[in-house]
Amino acid sequence: MRVALAVLLCAVLVACEVGIGLAPPPNLYRTGLNYPEERVHPSLRTVEPTIFFMTDRAPEAGSYGRERSASMAFGRATVRFGKDLDWPELLSRTRADSDKNISRLWVPEVEEIVRFNGTPLAYERVDGQLRHLPRVRALYEAQTQAFQDTIAAQIRETGNDRLMVYVHGFNNEFEDGLTTIANLWHFAGRNTVPIAFTWPAGAGAGPLGYFRDRDSGTFSVHHTKEFLRMLGEIPEVSQIDIIAHSRGTDVVTTALREMILEARGSGQHPKLALKTGTFIMAAPDLDVGIVRQRLQAERFSEAFEQINLYINPSDGALRLSAYLTRSTRLGALRDEDFLPGELELLSKQALVHFIRVEGVRGGFGHAYFRDNPAVLSDVVLALRTRAFPGGTLRPLTRETENDVWVLYPNYPLEQLPDLSPLEERALARDER
Repeated sequence: MRVALAVLLCAVLVACEVGIGLAPPPNLYRTGLNYPEERVHPSLRTVEPTIFFMTDRAPEAGSYGRERSASMAFGRATVRFGKDLDWPELLSRTRADSDKNISRLWVPEVEEIVRFNGTPLAYERVDGQLRHLPRVRALYEAQTQAFQDTIAAQIRETGNDRLMVYVHGFNNEFEDGLTTIANLWHFAGRNTVPIAFTWPAGAGAGPLGYFRDRDSGTFSVHHTKEFLRMLGEIPEVSQIDIIAHSRGTDVVTTALREMILEARGSGQHPKLALKTGTFIMAAPDLDVGIVRQRLQAERFSEAFEQINLYINPSDGALRLSAYLTRSTRLGALRDEDFLPGELELLSKQALVHFIRVEGVRGGFGHAYFRDNPAVLSDVVLALRTRAFPGGTLRPLTRETENDVWVLYPNYPLEQLPDLSPLEERALARDER
């Protein structure tokens, strides 16, 4: 039995590899809500947008591979939508009533802008304290400033002062993270600065590759903290929205937990210190017991405007991950896995929303966050409107009053109001 499951795992865990292709248009553009072209800055109305990245993958053949690097690299990449499209044709195919799809996204150009010093930075003991060598620290700070200046310049050019950060999952190549965030950013209206944090995953399918990638994720926690810290210190940045998938949720929540504790220890409110906004966890490959003791017990959600967790009890990859790790995985929770009163507390006090995805088809039900038109609709609405579930702007439903939110394949059912950004924010605030 164990041998059979292990063999099946080799196939199932490939589902974390996203691949390169444009997601189907969200259902919301079928219900009457227009793609917000008028909100897209003229410089971003292109089929070859710039996607920024931070990575601790080792360089490989003009790109970045699967091996680890002690030094981070920051850069920009061009992501191409389709083969022979222009902007009007891309908009046409973005609408859900289009009968044409875009079969391919690819990354024709990658440019490294900043190569950081390798960590740990050299240090010495002074008066009983370990301090970085002044010249080493000065160089690292100059590299940080170059990174921050690039993001600040993009904000000034486009007027988009919110950031969209994406952290990928197991067995993803460098290009997968870039094309995935390009998908999400495009459908959400291109009104943020997109940045992929891509850690050295991609060891291959199966148990050995899975556990090797888990260790690589742990390796990347320090770099993730540095990356988010640098972003939060940019004066022009107003808010940082974070989207993480599968094992990427472990990388980023571990980093954020440590940052939240550091902020509290210095007397700062975590949300103000980190500038964090909406946090989306899709198919989180996290141990439920650890989440309760290390995140929920430590008031992790205090750092966010809201947290949305998309779960699928039929997620084949997470069910087999649970078999390997002997623990219930957060992204595959069933109704009976919640403690009495837990959902009500999380929703009303912690602003944590569990959203069960129904009718997932294709693969093993693990990559639905970016290729399911219903899920993609809710992700876009959460980021675009900042609304909580259950209101006019995000009309999710519950089976019972204090149950999880349920997202059906035809969501959203009704036509949504086409409002200005100010009207959306006002309505979202009123319905909370």
